[in-house]
Amino acid sequence: MKKEDISAIKELLATPKKIAVIPHRSPDGDAMGSTLALYHFLLKLNHQPTVIAPNDFPNFLAWLPGAETVKIYENDKANCAQIIQEAELVFTLDFNALHRTGEMEHVLNKVTVPMIMIDHHQKPDSYAAYTYSDTAFGSTCEMVYNFIDFLGQKELIDTTIATCIYTGITTDSGSFRFPSTTGNTHRIVAELIDLGINNSEIHNLLF
Repeated sequence: MKKEDISAIKELLATPKKIAVIPHRSPDGDAMGSTLALYHFLLKLNHQPTVIAPNDFPNFLAWLPGAETVKIYENDKANCAQIIQEAELVFTLDFNALHRTGEMEHVLNKVTVPMIMIDHHQKPDSYAAYTYSDTAFGSTCEMVYNFIDFLGQKELIDTTIATCIYTGITTDSGSFRFPSTTGNTHRIVAELIDLGINNSEIHNLLF
């Protein structure tokens, strides 16, 4: 990310805010891992974050820390739309265009507060005020780890946040088989394991 964007985001996060955190439709391990990792991080900064998924996520992700707090737009459109409308900041994670949220696109198109995109897919749209987009990464979770580091808050990554990040890295890397898995991916994973995540149990729960 650009230094000026990081500084601007630090300023936005300097005071408590209502924040909506949005994954793509049919969210996978990376979408849910990244949004919930960010959710727990924002809680530590005294914000009021809400993860709103366009539709339900798979049962094999229901164990993720904080999964029970996730709002499902398809199940409660009016309430979810109101949360987005009242948000003072909106994060969109693991997608590059608002149409990937399905029906939620109509609500997100009306957002007037700053939006922050964190994503690793090609050709990102220009809807966000601040965009952290890089196709070199195999997962958005890896980018969320970097994002927290960019903000100078890496010490806030605890076992809960680390568990969410590890989940997304694992699923989007095909359990570290895909070519996008780099030495840096493994270095991040090593740090997550050192923080106390139960990596073998996470694999059991996922697969």
